[in-house]
Amino acid sequence: MLPVRLEGAVDKEPADFIEFQVPFRDVDLHGEMFKSVYLARAEEALASFWKRRPAAADDLHFTVGKITCTFHAALRLHDHVRMDVHVSKIGVKSAGFLVRMVREGDSDAVAEAEILWVSCDRQSKEPVALPEDLRDWLYEFLD
Repeated sequence: MLPVRLEGAVDKEPADFIEFQVPFRDVDLHGEMFKSVYLARAEEALASFWKRRPAAADDLHFTVGKITCTFHAALRLHDHVRMDVHVSKIGVKSAGFLVRMVREGDSDAVAEAEILWVSCDRQSKEPVALPEDLRDWLYEFLD
C-alpha cells in the first residue's frame, strides 16, 4: 500500500497517512485486533513517512527509545483504518512521532501510538545530536 499525501485537514496536516483493513490473521478469538499489531502497524506508518526523505550516505542510525500506545476502542476484523503520522517532538538526540489510528466512519482515534527515535552514530551506535538539516526537515511536520 502506497502512502498518500493528505490534502487539507482541519488540524495541522499530518506528515503522511496510510490505510489498511484488519485481516483475519491479526485478530483474536473475540474478533479484536491483537495489541501487538497496533504497534507493528504504527511502525509501518512511520517507515512510510520516513521514505519521504531521500537517503544520504551520512545518515544516522536510529533506534527506538520508547513506544507507548493508548487504546480508546478495539479494532475488529475487516475494519478499515487510517493511520496519520505526525512529528510530536524534536529533541537534541531524538524525535517523537505520533501515529493516530481512526476507523473508517469515525472521527475519533481508536488508538494513538507515540514512538520516540534516538539518533545514533552508525559505527559506535552511541547517541548523537540530530543534524541541523534533519531537524529543519522534521520541523516542517511538527504538530
